[in-house]
Amino acid sequence: MAALAPPVAAIRRAIRHALTELPGPGPVLVACSGGADSLALAAATAFVAPRLGRSAGLVTVDHGLQEGSARRAAAVAAWARAIGLAPVAAVRVDVSGQPGGPEAAARAARYRALTEVADGLGAAALLTGHTRDDQAETVLLALARGAGPRGLAGMPARRRLGAALLLRPLLEVSREQTRAACTALGLEPWVDPHNADPAYARARVRAEVLPVLVRALGPAVLDNLARTARLVAVDTAALDEQAGIALDAVRHPDGGLRVAGLAELAPAIRGRVLHAWARELGARPAALSHRHVGALEALVIDWRGQGAAHLPGGLRVLRRAGRLAAVNSDAQV
Repeated sequence: MAALAPPVAAIRRAIRHALTELPGPGPVLVACSGGADSLALAAATAFVAPRLGRSAGLVTVDHGLQEGSARRAAAVAAWARAIGLAPVAAVRVDVSGQPGGPEAAARAARYRALTEVADGLGAAALLTGHTRDDQAETVLLALARGAGPRGLAGMPARRRLGAALLLRPLLEVSREQTRAACTALGLEPWVDPHNADPAYARARVRAEVLPVLVRALGPAVLDNLARTARLVAVDTAALDEQAGIALDAVRHPDGGLRVAGLAELAPAIRGRVLHAWARELGARPAALSHRHVGALEALVIDWRGQGAAHLPGGLRVLRRAGRLAAVNSDAQV
């Protein structure tokens, strides 16, 4: 019997680790575009999941942004059924009229569709093919944007997605390994032209920035960037837990926050408390920036009688009677 190719073995081990002790009886679903990363993930999940007593299916999303996208989605779905994955769903989404650029709009539409399918099928988990290289790119982009620890923490290996868990089992597997696994398994991945389009910042990082870093600092730089994300994520989770406790402690009965209590908090905790409270008020996380949190913080530690802090969605927050309070956009100040 031929020896198992090391890249295939590495991907199977990663999936086995992710699925072991997974709660809930539902199937696991693989989000698959037909690219090398998700194709290798789907093939390995089809092998591993049944051996763990778990059924495995696949979801492919057609964004309708490229010629032939419907045919490609149908081909991915047919391949999935042929290797024994079930249930299999091919979903078409409409990204027109969505906020943000085309990349952000496609991502938002994709995750909405994936959430709906996973919830509709009662899935225990949805698996995506993000690799160590994707994580390294994410950390570099976060650095370039001046993101805080939450951005530098990169993509979490596990988070809630609707009623299911979103799992990224390949965050310690390289993109080179997924391509090698496809070759070993005789799979022909689709190459997304957007991944090489310099109009997209991630594509520029992939084609230009990372190769320069590897040449200058050695190939270990990719592992180091991904490890940085893991380390920062652990610290961020601990600070977020403390901030949740602090938020409850500084709440005012009317729904506002007590200024005296906020002023006593360490800056790292206070910023997280204000960020979480702004989200509770209805500010969209994607639009909520450090500038908005800074304006809220100024009402606490740099109070000069200034007016309201403005948050995304037309929300306003005033300081009055020793507390921060949200006011309607049409209210008289």
